[in-house]
Amino acid sequence: MSHANLFFPFLKANERRGWRGRLHKLFSRIGATTRASPVRRAVQVACLMTFLMLFFYAAWPYGPVFDNDLFYKKEFLPAEVFLWLDPLLGFSTALAARTWNVALWWALGILTLCLFFPRGFCGYFCPLGTAIDFFDWAVGRHVKRFKLKVTGGWVHTKYYLLAAILIAAAGGVLLSGYLAAIPVITRGLLFVGAPIQLGLLKNWGMVPPIGWTYVLSIVLFAAVFALGFLEKRFWCRYVCPTGAVFSVFNLFRVGERKVESSCIKCNKCVEICPFDAIKADFTTRTADCTFCQSCGGVCPTHSIQFTTRWNLTDLKAENDPPVHEHPTSRRGFLAASAAGLAGAAAVRVGWLDAFRSKKALLRPPGSVSEESFNDLCIRCGECFKVCPGPVLQPAGLEGGIEALWTPVVVPSHAGCHQECNYCTQVCPTGAIQPLALEEKRVFRLGLAIVNTKTCLPHAGERDCQLCYDECKAAGYDAIQMRQISLPVPENLESEGLYSALEIEQMSTILAPFVIPEKCVGCGLCEYRCNTALVKLEPLLQESAIVVVAENESRAAGPVARG
Repeated sequence: MSHANLFFPFLKANERRGWRGRLHKLFSRIGATTRASPVRRAVQVACLMTFLMLFFYAAWPYGPVFDNDLFYKKEFLPAEVFLWLDPLLGFSTALAARTWNVALWWALGILTLCLFFPRGFCGYFCPLGTAIDFFDWAVGRHVKRFKLKVTGGWVHTKYYLLAAILIAAAGGVLLSGYLAAIPVITRGLLFVGAPIQLGLLKNWGMVPPIGWTYVLSIVLFAAVFALGFLEKRFWCRYVCPTGAVFSVFNLFRVGERKVESSCIKCNKCVEICPFDAIKADFTTRTADCTFCQSCGGVCPTHSIQFTTRWNLTDLKAENDPPVHEHPTSRRGFLAASAAGLAGAAAVRVGWLDAFRSKKALLRPPGSVSEESFNDLCIRCGECFKVCPGPVLQPAGLEGGIEALWTPVVVPSHAGCHQECNYCTQVCPTGAIQPLALEEKRVFRLGLAIVNTKTCLPHAGERDCQLCYDECKAAGYDAIQMRQISLPVPENLESEGLYSALEIEQMSTILAPFVIPEKCVGCGLCEYRCNTALVKLEPLLQESAIVVVAENESRAAGPVARG
């Protein structure tokens, strides 16, 4: 009896009565793979629901009033736990930043588990894979697929992408965040679902402007699913570099799928396999098998075993023609390595900086130095999702192509709340270092600068102390109101209409001045000025007080989390 049917005896054709029959009918309606391997589907659903709960519930820092413990009360698991489970992130960030981090330890843990369940992460735990499975079932099966001949070197694209990513990481440039499985789904949900959640449950005015970075990410996220119109789980089979890490690690597997000589070559296992892991002679592509056991669940002769690789049980196929498959190409790996090196060189030398702004980027509290930050940030979007402003928004090309989708502080949209340190707690790689609330309150993001040409008191337009009031209410007291002298018409005193005292009073006004030693660059002053005097009244074209990337207290390099 196959391993799958040993655990799921209700799948036998002669058992159609009672609860087994009802389960069989239910799974038949849901889909063939669910009927064949219900435990796998249950684990997949549980992992996807856990991921969505962490993303949309735990990382939802809003309540009737702001509570600095709200996030921690809801975080039943670390919000970044699935990102830690992606081994490509651990390896690439360790290479790029030349340091060990907690993601690397988790990567080693999940790879150890996969010794016994080869590519088990892809088949059971990956929320992106489960979402793709759902899309293929709900949409893909109702659309005529554009069948591709699964031949040629392109079928090994994921290995070449993996090589390019690791070579670039060795050169100090991090590319894994663009293509690794978990950042792809977290960033996709951030740009697709988070604005809707924020608008519906809080306020549409809080939703950041939808720029080209949002549109690009949504298009790329949709493309991951649209590839399913070519083949089911196309992304997982041929593109995903995270899957390639597990495939390479399958060389050290303990478990393996085996086929006995009782196989009748009915082809049911080939048809149901979601990972194209079964060859034409019904033996196994061991690098691609995820131990999902779907094939065992549909095998009518129970010829499929999931056992140790040292078990010599195998398919006797002397009369079958030999199976010739396109091997991985040395040229492909050399080209991928060259591409990774060229990309790293282009970033380091600055060949791709045509759109880079001269203005330095404002980074979240706890951020390491800019070079280390870009080497560690995987563009996952967890810090965006947990930010209650949200003051954090994705960067475009103003910081160069290597900064695309990394978090930047946008004080004109919101200020950084003095009682919030959430973004420092969810970064999976240490680009944003964990800070206690007391440390965060004094961490300097930048420095507020008053534009004396446009500030209403400095320009002599009228009294205004909005920035002062906001800073004082936040407890920073980094802005003082001081008297300044304004120019007055020369004829006022000569005409005798006003006394000297009155003229002196008219020529002085209280204006705001920033105390650099006290300013932490939270941006609450800029937000208040922009909201009141640019958006609501419009007296100004832009905020008269802005935060710039100066006076920062960023760490020189990462400190491992553990």
